Amino acid sequence: MAHINQIDPFDFVIFGATGDLTMRKLLPAFLRRFHAQEFTADARIVCVARSAHTPEKFRQQVRATLKEFAPETAKDSAVLERFLELVTYVALDATKPESDWTDLKAVLADPSRTRVFYLATAPGLYAPLCAALSTHGLITPLTRVVLEKPIGVDLKTATEINDGVGRFFAEDAIYRIDHYLGKEGVQNLLALRFANPVLEKLWNSDAIAHVQITAAETVGVGTRGAYYDESGAMRDMVQNHLLQVLCMLAMDAPASLSADDLRNEKLKVLNALRPMTPDMVRLNVIRGQYVAGRIDEQKVCGYTEDLGRSRSSHTETFVAIRTKIRTSRWGNTPFYLRTGKRMAAKTTEIVLQLRPQVWSIFSNTPSPGRLVIRIGPEEGVSLVLATKDPGVGGFRVRNADLSMSYEKQFNIAYHDSYERLLLDAVRGNPALFIRRDEVEASWRWIEPILTSWREAQSPLEPYPAGSWGPASTRALLARDGALWHEDMLT
Repeated sequence: MAHINQIDPFDFVIFGATGDLTMRKLLPAFLRRFHAQEFTADARIVCVARSAHTPEKFRQQVRATLKEFAPETAKDSAVLERFLELVTYVALDATKPESDWTDLKAVLADPSRTRVFYLATAPGLYAPLCAALSTHGLITPLTRVVLEKPIGVDLKTATEINDGVGRFFAEDAIYRIDHYLGKEGVQNLLALRFANPVLEKLWNSDAIAHVQITAAETVGVGTRGAYYDESGAMRDMVQNHLLQVLCMLAMDAPASLSADDLRNEKLKVLNALRPMTPDMVRLNVIRGQYVAGRIDEQKVCGYTEDLGRSRSSHTETFVAIRTKIRTSRWGNTPFYLRTGKRMAAKTTEIVLQLRPQVWSIFSNTPSPGRLVIRIGPEEGVSLVLATKDPGVGGFRVRNADLSMSYEKQFNIAYHDSYERLLLDAVRGNPALFIRRDEVEASWRWIEPILTSWREAQSPLEPYPAGSWGPASTRALLARDGALWHEDMLT
């Protein structure tokens, strides 16, 4: 029986296969798509790492991992065992020139199959790994490479990585992954806007007073402390995830849904962001770090305690930014980006606040309507509109929600955004991946903020775990007569 979207046989090679990303995200995503019959037992998932596992010992580890991180699918033992037959392991320290690549070359002996190399490693290894793949003759015309974020820590290092990988792979074979673009709620921005002309006609400064993009987490740094303390919220979340969401939200209609048409429009948004001078940074950017507090009635530690250190850290766990896009569509609409750890709720959402009536004929005036796009954890859309208060004399109005949940409406849900993106890389569809010029444009906009923080020794504002960030974030919106979404609901 044929299945829609089923993929031809492929070899998917993961470097860094014993790491958290592979175990928690990549392999569970593949299992779910195998269960959905999007690919068959002809596919091979080749896991490469330095550890001296045998293939069978590695499969035992993967079996336990899948039961933990994909339990709803792994409970089907027949499917799980068939999937594990696709998984093989090659012990190889790819960072050492003297390493023996014989086993990997033997597994990848057929050059006619689609071949994807996924580099789940430190970014500094991307170029050396690509050079090694070339040296050992493993790059074929049907080969693609997937790069995990971060692509560098600034514009210089991003350019160096792009140059290094680009020496061995053409740009159309390089897939820079941002898992936010795999989220249905982010992709639905295209349909919501461009398949609904009534909304697209309102999608501008004439109708929209301001836009909020929030990515809030209740967790702390967990096991990522060493990486996070070098990165911080700006590099970890804003430079990639939030700016990509902003681009999808604010771009003009592309000529088509082809990869380059989509990415050309996103690039225009990045290039139109108002540049951040030191004075702009001081007035429009807030950085904070969580201290001890309470989440779900439980006491939680502050950031430095989570790191296991007694000394202080100057790394931000919270960022809020006010910016504008210098286009005729958006010139009068401020955009607020906000992300943080240990916040009051786990949510990723977009709020488009509609402008109020210039003159109201009603005896009371509720807050203006708004469109809320929920990207996670439950994806959906809510439109808040004023309606007559039933049973009340006269014409009093109040706000009411028109809501839609993706899972309830369509009775289907991707458990993780990697599920879509991994198979897009196999299919050779780069539309939801990041092009080189997008990466470098985002760093070009972010870097003056990082430089200003460093040179001005910008202070960190403490905020208690379980809150919505530093108190000053309210003032950021108050200058425009606006409120954060959670304050609208109180």
